[in-house]
Amino acid sequence: MSEKAKPEIVPSITVHRLLDAYPDLEDVLIEMAPPFRKLRNPLLRRSVAKVATLRQAAAVGSLPLNHLVNILREAVGQAPSQEDYEDTNYFTDRPEWFDRQKIALRVDEQRDSKDNEMTLGPILRGAKDLNKGEIIELRTTFIPAPGIEVMKSKGYESWSVKGDDGLIFTYFLKGR
Repeated sequence: MSEKAKPEIVPSITVHRLLDAYPDLEDVLIEMAPPFRKLRNPLLRRSVAKVATLRQAAAVGSLPLNHLVNILREAVGQAPSQEDYEDTNYFTDRPEWFDRQKIALRVDEQRDSKDNEMTLGPILRGAKDLNKGEIIELRTTFIPAPGIEVMKSKGYESWSVKGDDGLIFTYFLKGR
């Protein structure tokens, strides 16, 4: 890829496009946050990286978006961005629809995901059997930003909360 064809590093660029243009940034990303180690898995890289933007990656890695973008820009010789990018806040107040009694499926990232698939895989398989108004509980060690966006695009509402043990619980409500 010629220098002219290399994209500018901005929050909307997908991780796949970023690493395709700048393969050396894989190590930079992995050094920045432990969840990015999954980029070394070729299957996950082909799936998650194609849909995850840097905005979502910043949330997954618990990094300020401005910091992530400017570290990557600096690593490839681009000038720091003067934009003040707003971080996406996936942690909001408890929604009215949340009711523990309506949890019909529980997925634990560490227990239920295979090494070669996104955490979203078990959720999508189980979601087929849910009724409207039922809830999926996802337990992860990171905010599953790309998965949240995928589920929202499928008509689910979501809510994420940090547990006392440092884990993240994300709840998905099947459309009412």
